[in-house]
Amino acid sequence: MGDPTRPPHIVVHPPALDGSRRVTSGDAVLGLASHLDDVVEILRMADLDRIEVEESDLIDWQGGGPDDWPGLSEEHERLPEER
Repeated sequence: MGDPTRPPHIVVHPPALDGSRRVTSGDAVLGLASHLDDVVEILRMADLDRIEVEESDLIDWQGGGPDDWPGLSEEHERLPEER
Protein backbone atom coordinates (compact mmCIF):
# COMPACT_ATOMS: atom_id res chain seq x y z
CA MET A 1 0.00 0.00 0.00
CA GLY A 2 2.75 2.46 -0.90
CA ASP A 3 6.04 3.28 0.80
CA PRO A 4 6.31 1.18 4.00
CA THR A 5 8.59 3.78 5.61
CA ARG A 6 5.96 6.49 5.29
CA PRO A 7 2.78 6.32 7.39
CA PRO A 8 -0.42 5.87 5.36
CA HIS A 9 -2.65 8.83 4.63
CA ILE A 10 -6.21 7.75 5.27
CA VAL A 11 -9.16 9.77 3.98
CA VAL A 12 -12.69 9.41 5.33
CA HIS A 13 -14.68 11.10 2.58
CA PRO A 14 -17.76 13.31 3.02
CA PRO A 15 -21.02 11.49 3.67
CA ALA A 16 -22.96 10.18 0.69
CA LEU A 17 -26.72 10.75 0.45
CA ASP A 18 -27.33 7.68 2.63
CA GLY A 19 -24.83 8.92 5.25
CA SER A 20 -22.15 6.34 4.47
CA ARG A 21 -18.53 7.46 4.03
CA ARG A 22 -15.87 5.97 1.75
CA VAL A 23 -12.50 5.22 3.40
CA THR A 24 -9.41 5.36 1.20
CA SER A 25 -5.64 5.19 1.44
CA GLY A 26 -4.05 6.80 -1.58
CA ASP A 27 -5.84 5.38 -4.64
CA ALA A 28 -7.02 2.28 -2.77
CA VAL A 29 -10.60 2.11 -1.50
CA LEU A 30 -10.44 0.38 1.87
CA GLY A 31 -14.17 0.21 2.46
CA LEU A 32 -17.48 1.93 3.07
CA ALA A 33 -18.31 3.02 6.61
CA SER A 34 -21.74 3.68 8.08
CA HIS A 35 -20.46 4.43 11.56
CA LEU A 36 -17.22 5.17 13.40
CA ASP A 37 -16.98 1.49 14.39
CA ASP A 38 -16.91 0.63 10.68
CA VAL A 39 -13.88 2.89 10.18
CA VAL A 40 -12.10 1.10 13.04
CA GLU A 41 -12.92 -2.30 11.49
CA ILE A 42 -11.89 -1.22 7.97
CA LEU A 43 -8.51 -0.05 9.31
CA ARG A 44 -8.10 -3.26 11.32
CA MET A 45 -8.70 -5.33 8.18
CA ALA A 46 -6.06 -3.25 6.36
CA ASP A 47 -3.55 -3.92 9.19
CA LEU A 48 -3.78 -0.26 10.25
CA ASP A 49 -5.36 -0.93 13.64
CA ARG A 50 -2.64 0.91 15.53
CA ILE A 51 -4.11 4.21 14.37
CA GLU A 52 -6.17 6.13 16.93
CA VAL A 53 -9.14 6.76 14.66
CA GLU A 54 -10.59 9.80 16.42
CA GLU A 55 -7.28 11.57 17.16
CA SER A 56 -4.76 10.59 14.48
CA ASP A 57 -3.19 13.15 12.15
CA LEU A 58 -2.97 10.31 9.61
CA ILE A 59 -6.73 10.48 9.02
CA ASP A 60 -8.22 13.29 6.96
CA TRP A 61 -11.89 13.60 7.95
CA GLN A 62 -13.59 15.38 5.05
CA GLY A 63 -17.11 16.73 5.33
CA GLY A 64 -17.23 16.28 9.10
CA GLY A 65 -15.34 14.56 11.89
CA PRO A 66 -15.61 11.15 13.52
CA ASP A 67 -18.94 12.05 15.14
CA ASP A 68 -20.60 13.23 11.92
CA TRP A 69 -22.75 10.56 10.29
CA PRO A 70 -25.72 12.52 8.92
CA GLY A 71 -28.71 10.64 7.65
CA LEU A 72 -27.86 7.32 9.25
CA SER A 73 -27.80 8.48 12.87
CA GLU A 74 -31.24 10.09 12.52
CA GLU A 75 -32.61 6.94 10.89
CA HIS A 76 -31.22 4.66 13.59
CA GLU A 77 -32.69 6.79 16.39
CA ARG A 78 -36.24 6.47 15.08
CA LEU A 79 -38.40 3.50 15.99
CA PRO A 80 -39.32 1.16 13.11
CA GLU A 81 -42.96 2.26 13.19
CA GLU A 82 -41.85 5.90 12.74
CA ARG A 83 -39.92 5.20 9.50
